[in-house]
Amino acid sequence: MGTQAIRFVGYIFGAALLGLLALPVTSLVGAISVQKFLAGVYHPLFWPAISLSLRTTILSIGFVVLLGTPLAWWMAHQTSRIGRLTTVVVHLPIIMPPAVVGVALLQAFGRKGWFGTLLSAQGLNVSFTVAAVVIAQMTVAAPFYVQASIQAFKKISPDVWVVARSLGASPIEVFLRVGVPMAIPGLISGVLLAWARALGEFGATLVFAGNRVGHTQTLPLAIFYALESDIELALVFSLILVLVGLVVILVISQW
Repeated sequence: MGTQAIRFVGYIFGAALLGLLALPVTSLVGAISVQKFLAGVYHPLFWPAISLSLRTTILSIGFVVLLGTPLAWWMAHQTSRIGRLTTVVVHLPIIMPPAVVGVALLQAFGRKGWFGTLLSAQGLNVSFTVAAVVIAQMTVAAPFYVQASIQAFKKISPDVWVVARSLGASPIEVFLRVGVPMAIPGLISGVLLAWARALGEFGATLVFAGNRVGHTQTLPLAIFYALESDIELALVFSLILVLVGLVVILVISQW
């Protein structure tokens, strides 16, 4: 087979995959009129769900950035066995089914879980609360931020660290005053990716936090709830999440 024929077949296969990816979104947009969209936005389910989603995702990503940035800095400079093991642990939630993540969180933080029993003894309960929503979002979103941050730190020349240290900067000063400022574009991309993942989280939240309307029901859970009685409402909510994802992709592409 000639080069042109191979290229043609590649174009056909690529176009088929592109169509497979674009068709669902196109169908979603085509199924919703302006009137239906506005009706969905003003539906009683929408504002409590989107409000909870925004509040919990902002909180969860705040914790991810606070805890994940120094971890990513350490991992970016690690080649030891401990570093490789840490990489496995950090990336594990990406390949685990969301429902499995939810079950694991229940086992860890539920009333009869390993850590949950200690909390219960103090009169604290995590599962099926807003705290559970935040923890579920942190668990599934953290790998995206940490991985992006590692790549951002690795792009900085090692000579920068040597110069900073030779000028008397402590390791913490190098991290805060040199590493973080130089890695800002990559860190912001990681924040956006992690936030989008947290906003779209469904399975782990459903299992660990439940789907309580007005309490733990995020927008993805509201879609699941609406599917049982109002498909058009579910379509509107789904389109809103698609639009948010599109904005995130466009912003990331500029960094």
